[in-house]
Amino acid sequence: MMEPQRLPIAKEGLPFVIGAVIVAVFFGVIGWMILAFFALVLAAFMAYFFRNPERKIPTRPNAVLAPADGKIIHIGEVEEERFLKQRMMKVSIFMSLFDVHVNRAPVSGKVIQRSYRPGKFLAANQDKASVLNEQNAIIVEMENRFQVLVVQIAGLVARRIVCYPKAGDSLKKGEIFGLIRFGSRVDLYLPLTVRFYVKVGQSVKGGETILGYY
Repeated sequence: MMEPQRLPIAKEGLPFVIGAVIVAVFFGVIGWMILAFFALVLAAFMAYFFRNPERKIPTRPNAVLAPADGKIIHIGEVEEERFLKQRMMKVSIFMSLFDVHVNRAPVSGKVIQRSYRPGKFLAANQDKASVLNEQNAIIVEMENRFQVLVVQIAGLVARRIVCYPKAGDSLKKGEIFGLIRFGSRVDLYLPLTVRFYVKVGQSVKGGETILGYY
């Protein structure tokens, strides 16, 4: 089981925040106050972007949680052809620059597969981004043997997908499993038996909003 992050800022963001602060101090020391001000603004934005807020994880055992903050842009039945090769329900969540970009496990279970694929950097709210963009996928198998596919997808600005678990690791529902740096979208594939209680256009919070029940 992975050690959960407890910092208010995701560890991947610390180099950006600290670097901007160092630059601000340097400009301040040599008297370039305008540049120092802009460097501090950049540091504040980086701290905001990589924020890692506390979340109240629902305790209902059969709930499926949102894996990311953002807006739901798709809910529907699809043929998942790459990994599970079956009809599944797909939920797509788009993360803007102003959303929390830490990703959380939608269910508890064991990671049985992890797969990274390079690709393009199209706008993540486009349907073809699910197929063409750089992405990382994990399959989580629950105790009832249901398998859930979570796909982190890079977007127009995103250039780095971070995923902590490897095959064989266990995840707890709501646990942080990665992030997408400066973007973008998470696709979640669930069994057809899941009953949804969210709709397209709704804003959700990763690890806190209940998408539905299995």
